[in-house]
Amino acid sequence: MKILHTKPCDDGFHMPAEFEDHYGCIMIFPHRRDSWQNGAYAARKAFAEIIGMISRSEKMIVCARYDDYDSARFMLPENVRVIEMESDDSWARDVAPTFVTNGKEIRGIDWGFNAWGGLADGLYFPWDKDNKMARKLCDSMDIDTYDMRSFILEGGSIHSDGEGTIMTTEACLLSKGRNPDMNKEEIEDMLKSCLGAEKVLWLPCGIYNDETNEHVDNICAFTSPANVVLAWTDDTSDPQYEMSKRCLEYLEGVTDAKGRRITVHKLPLPKPVTITADECDGLDDMNGEPTRTPGERLAASYVNFYISNGHVIVPQFGDSNDKQALEILRRLFPTRTVKGVYARDILIGGGNIHCITQQIPMADKFR
Repeated sequence: MKILHTKPCDDGFHMPAEFEDHYGCIMIFPHRRDSWQNGAYAARKAFAEIIGMISRSEKMIVCARYDDYDSARFMLPENVRVIEMESDDSWARDVAPTFVTNGKEIRGIDWGFNAWGGLADGLYFPWDKDNKMARKLCDSMDIDTYDMRSFILEGGSIHSDGEGTIMTTEACLLSKGRNPDMNKEEIEDMLKSCLGAEKVLWLPCGIYNDETNEHVDNICAFTSPANVVLAWTDDTSDPQYEMSKRCLEYLEGVTDAKGRRITVHKLPLPKPVTITADECDGLDDMNGEPTRTPGERLAASYVNFYISNGHVIVPQFGDSNDKQALEILRRLFPTRTVKGVYARDILIGGGNIHCITQQIPMADKFR
């Protein structure tokens, strides 16, 4: 593995869309007891269900700590590769590499990671194990790696259409805990040069109470070029209504890198999901303080789905809108099987199915 100090666009590499062909997917076996209730038992069952589904159509790589390796190997299908690797938590989307390709080969981008805001408003400390994972994964896969650790970025904060357009949120990438010495234009230039993009779409915000500073992958996602789903509620009393409305107005007024208008498909949100006292009791404290409080609203969204080669795997919450969300996504992904997975036990940790996965694009290297 080579550590590269150029920019991907200089080498003809770009970030493909998630709906393009994959070689595989990376996930991390959950373990952190102040994130995952009751020793992560319920979360592990949900992760295992998702891992099994993804592994039917693409290579599945799961990282497990030394203490958890045997449990992961026992719970997961034989065709899943389990590798021992230490981590601080289990958000592969944000700590695994962002992969770029020139069609023939892939390379990884090793962004800086500081637990979604560092000492300004990050969620835990230390985060050094997570910050090393991208490079370790590239080493294990024998692929070259771009050293971008000086720039703080998580995979959940960006989406690509694979045709020159990157989508993000201002609330996240302009937050004080990431790259405070850079202005919006400088951050945009960095995204373009690292992701091989021509245009960046800046949604104003994300999902209410999303502790990542409102990652884009919880509010909006590309389903095909010039088509997106947007998390939506018709409840004008919900603070999310104005947030989604601002994003809709923005998307209706912009074009993508090819000059196309964006078609927005509204994806209904579940009714507000709050954590119970029993669920809070199942979480360990962090430095003597609780990580969640009873009644706290969680950032539940059906947009936080994963697109595998064979499936679209969608969070479900036991809500009346679960079925409608699946029906909308089935119309938008006619060549894939759209399946729901009950995901409350993942949501308690702070994210959902897209947040715990990171796709590896297909390239000639893997054919």
